[in-house]
Amino acid sequence: MSKNPHIGIVIGSTRQGRFSERAASWFHKIAARRTDLSVEVIDLRDYPMPFFDEPASPAWMPAKDPVAERWAAKLAELDGLVFVTPEYNHGYSAVLKNALDYAFQQFNRKPAAFVGYGGVGAARAIEQLRMVAIELQMAPIPKSVNVGMTEFLGIWQQGRDFADFPHLEQAAVALLDELSWWSRTLQIGRQAALAQASVD
Repeated sequence: MSKNPHIGIVIGSTRQGRFSERAASWFHKIAARRTDLSVEVIDLRDYPMPFFDEPASPAWMPAKDPVAERWAAKLAELDGLVFVTPEYNHGYSAVLKNALDYAFQQFNRKPAAFVGYGGVGAARAIEQLRMVAIELQMAPIPKSVNVGMTEFLGIWQQGRDFADFPHLEQAAVALLDELSWWSRTLQIGRQAALAQASVD
C-alpha cells in the first residue's frame, strides 16, 4: 500500500507584506486535519533563485544553480502541489513563474491545485498557471479556491478572518477531496511506471 501522498503548499509571492503567507497558513490548517494526505508549506523565500539563466531548459538538462538543485530535490519529494497565488495585472507573480521554469521532471505526472486571491479571486492568474502546469506534464484539477476582493480586503484590511467566509473552507475541502484522489492515483501510476522501467 502506498503511503499517504505528500503535498507541497507553495507560497507564490515573496514580496514584503504579502497576503499569500496568511492564505497558505489557513489552507494548511484545513489540509492538515485530513488523514489521507500529508502536507507541508513551501516558501519561495527559502529558494532565492536568480532569474532563469541556464544553458537549456531543465526538460533537457538539470539546472546548475545550487538553490535550483535544492528546489528540484524538494519537488522530487512531493506527490502533488497546491500553488497559493496572487493576481498581478491579470497574471501571476514573476517569482512563481521563475520557480516553475527551474524544474521539469520533478513536476511530471503530479496533480496541481490552486488557491488564488485578489481580483475575481485570481481566476485569470489560475487559468494561466493551469496552462503552464500542463506544459510541465502536471494534471491541474478543475476545482480551486478563489478568495475574491470582498473577502481579501475584509481579511487583509478590516480585521476579519477566513472563518468569517465559510464558503472558502467549503471550497478548500472540495479541492482537497479532488486532490487526494488525483495525487493517490498518479502516485500509484508513477510507482508502476518505475517498476516497469526497472524490469525493461
